[in-house]
Formats: sequence, C-alpha cells, structure tokens
Amino acid sequence: MKRQSIRFYDAHPGIAGLRDEVLAGFTCQPRMLPPKFFYDAQGSLLFDRICEQPEYYQTRTEMAILDSALPDLVRRIGAECLLVELGSGASRKVRLLLEGLHPGGYMGVDISREFLLESTELLASDYPWLEVHAACVDFSHRLDIPPVDIDRHKVAFYPGSSIGNFDREDAQRLLHDVGRLVGPGGHLLIGVDLKKDVDTLNSAYNDAAGVTAEFNLNLLRRIRRELDSDIDPETFDHYAFYNPLLGRIEMHLLSRCRQRVLIEGQAFEFERGEGIHTENSYKYTVPEFAGLAAGVGFVQEAVWRDPDDLFSVQLLRYEPDPG
Repeated sequence: MKRQSIRFYDAHPGIAGLRDEVLAGFTCQPRMLPPKFFYDAQGSLLFDRICEQPEYYQTRTEMAILDSALPDLVRRIGAECLLVELGSGASRKVRLLLEGLHPGGYMGVDISREFLLESTELLASDYPWLEVHAACVDFSHRLDIPPVDIDRHKVAFYPGSSIGNFDREDAQRLLHDVGRLVGPGGHLLIGVDLKKDVDTLNSAYNDAAGVTAEFNLNLLRRIRRELDSDIDPETFDHYAFYNPLLGRIEMHLLSRCRQRVLIEGQAFEFERGEGIHTENSYKYTVPEFAGLAAGVGFVQEAVWRDPDDLFSVQLLRYEPDPG
C-alpha cells in the first residue's frame, strides 16, 4: 500500500523567539529559561537517552500502563478517531495506540521541527494506511493548529507527564486549549507523574550517567550556538531537587564562578552559585489532578496506575459547562 505524504504545518517560533525569551529570562530575577527550548535536535536526542536511564522510571512505567490499559482504551474510545499527540518527540508510545485504536488520522505536534519531521515520516512509512499530519508549534503559548477532520471524534494524547512543566494557571490554559481542540465529548489521554518518596524523585533527575545534566547544559550550548553569545556551559553545574512544599522537581544551572556573560550585546553578571531556573516538574495525586482538570471542563473518566503508584495514565472527557 502506498503511503500518503505528510501534511506539514510549520509555525516554528524561530531564532527571534529564542532570542527574545532568553533575554527576558536573563533580565528577570531570579533568572529563568523556558524548558521548551531544551528540545532542539540535540536536546531531543538527549531526552531519549534520559528515558533509557535506570533511575528514570517515568517512560518504562507509562509504557507498561498503556500496554495494560489498551483493551479498555479501545472499548472507551473506539476506532477511526483523529489522534493528536502533543510533544510527540520520537513518537514511541503512540505506536501502541496506533496499533490498538487504529485511528483514522494522526497529527504529531512538537516544537522541534527536525525531530518532528523525522518521527512523522517514519510513522507514515511504518503505517501506510494512516493519514499523517505534523504541526510544528509552540503550544506552551497557544495550541494553534489547523482544523483537521472536523466531524471526527478527537483524542489528544499528551504522554510523559509534560503537563508537570506548567504551573497551575498555565496547565489549565493548555488544558482549556486541548478542550477546544477535541470539542465536547472529545478525550484527552494524559500521563501524570504521581507524588512519591523524595529519594526516587531526586534520583530520576540526577541519573548516575549524567545524561540529565547534559540535557540541562545543552540549553546553554544552544544559546551559544544559535545566538550571539559567549556563555560557557563548562562554567555552570546542573542542580535538580524535589521541593516538597511546592510539590515539584526544580532544575537549575548554577554558576561555578563569578562571571560576566554576553548575549546579543547585553551583559549579565553572575555571582558564584547564582542560578538559572530551567524547569519545574509538578507531581500530583490523582484527586489533585482531577480538580485541576475539572476547572476547565474535563471529567476524569478512567485512571490507570502501576502497582507501585509511581505514575498514572488518565483518560479525561471534555464536558464543558454549557453556561
């Protein structure tokens, strides 16, 4: 069977978006950078390596949950839906859904253009019966993709617990956008990392092989490579820890010395130990996430967990208040 060509929608923010947000993040106090900029081509490859580390339980646990839950998912969702994967990356987990649900169409949505094109081209080749679309967008600001198959039941798939990268207000804004995308009665299948003992969480973001550290530092390498900057990644250290009061992992880059950094002609002074906040990863209980989602019209239809209660996969149905 001859496969269809990918239908590609490109709204990549480009260098200007990177420059503006980096300068804004370095100007504010405390300094911060959006985690979406981790995912250039090299960062995406590094994240794939993180998922293979023994300390990083999320990926293998979510895969096992999805595999176990698949018959129930097929019963609840049915075939011939339009499956929209947010933050599609290498699109490994979605293959379980493609083979179980047999959707009528698929759209991968990601900010990393090269990685998105490579992964969706591979899906189109491996599943010649599948109509494949790709949308390169920054959905951390707004989930703005072209309408596809208006009359088809829509299911958004957001794996990997990436919803944890957003604070409550921004998470609800994204969930609201997803609700508009899938429409009343549509579904969101989402991976949500659960609260657990601190040692397990800290180990997951400080793997012994140092891959997460390289992933974090690659953000500075990207700034040096893509912008006019003399920032030296070797003068910063990876620092990650679980903050129990806020219920989140925090990732930072700490300056190893007193230094002056130039970015696009602007100078920024760092004291030794001064940090750049690069990522949050919020953890939830199942009732906590149900309350978050309910605030924008999603009903928790089903929840699947692993035996150790490390991770959850949740099926939410969009039922907005008609008023």
